[in-house]
Amino acid sequence: MKNRISVIVACMVCMLGLCACGQSSDKKSVVCTVFPEYDWTREVLGEKAADYDLTLLLDNGVDLHSYQPTAEDIAKIAKCDLFVYVGGEADEWVEDALKESTNKNMQVINLLEALGDDVREEELVEGMQGEEEEEGEEEEEEEGPEYDEHVWLSLRNASKLTGVIEASLETIDPENKDIYQKNAKNYQEKLAALDAKYSDMVAGAKRKTILFGDRFPYRYMVEDYGLTYYAAFVGCSAESEASFETMAFLAGKVDECQLPYVMINKGASDSIAKGIIQNTKDKNQTILEMDGIHSMSKEDREAGKTYLSVMEDNLTALTKALN
Repeated sequence: MKNRISVIVACMVCMLGLCACGQSSDKKSVVCTVFPEYDWTREVLGEKAADYDLTLLLDNGVDLHSYQPTAEDIAKIAKCDLFVYVGGEADEWVEDALKESTNKNMQVINLLEALGDDVREEELVEGMQGEEEEEGEEEEEEEGPEYDEHVWLSLRNASKLTGVIEASLETIDPENKDIYQKNAKNYQEKLAALDAKYSDMVAGAKRKTILFGDRFPYRYMVEDYGLTYYAAFVGCSAESEASFETMAFLAGKVDECQLPYVMINKGASDSIAKGIIQNTKDKNQTILEMDGIHSMSKEDREAGKTYLSVMEDNLTALTKALN
């Protein structure tokens, strides 16, 4: 698969090479793969945003785990001044794309690498359904651990990564470093204030457990606030159908912990959640959504949705779930 991606990327760049010749812009270019990176960068740029061509690759609601770069995407990455990406398994294509870079001074931020020891491995908690091995699948070479890619769902990670983005913008444009430092500091203060709201809410909450009839991308969030969780699948799971054993286990936990809500990710199917509820004693729980911010449509961005506003909405949902 990786060799195939490499060939596709090389062909894309060759096809667009002549088209790119002669095209120039006075604007600096930043390319971000997912919305949180894009929004953090926009906040740090502030009043200098008009001097940049800021691109969000996963536009119009495209999900990180199903995204495939277009020829135009590869061309933008090849010549940009700053490229920001997550760095997990879903970004397998990035390594080959960066080999085609025509900007040798490009700054590159891999979020997982930037977080260092703060990155967490995917974990299978009690009752969670693991990935099914495909029949005949051979044991591959020894690979490293699989990391949880959803680093943006921690406000504390967001603050740290905002600082990393700010430092890269200083390198690209040192003349305006004071502006970037001021904007980053102001934004980090907003992140810290919302983080404090989460902490205060959890400290006074009736419950300390949430349960998802869905994938669970909120590992970083629950670790920040000392919450316990149960879920059908890990955050990056390709599975979409839960076994009866999984649903029965989760239903038992709903009863045991007296949970009024079974949670799902925004826009996800509620079929597993409904199955869990039907296997509980009272069968009267409500399905509640949280937003994993994997993607953001152009319409939502134009309507004013931001990383902070979505995390505020997630706080509202979490408050319901825990009280």
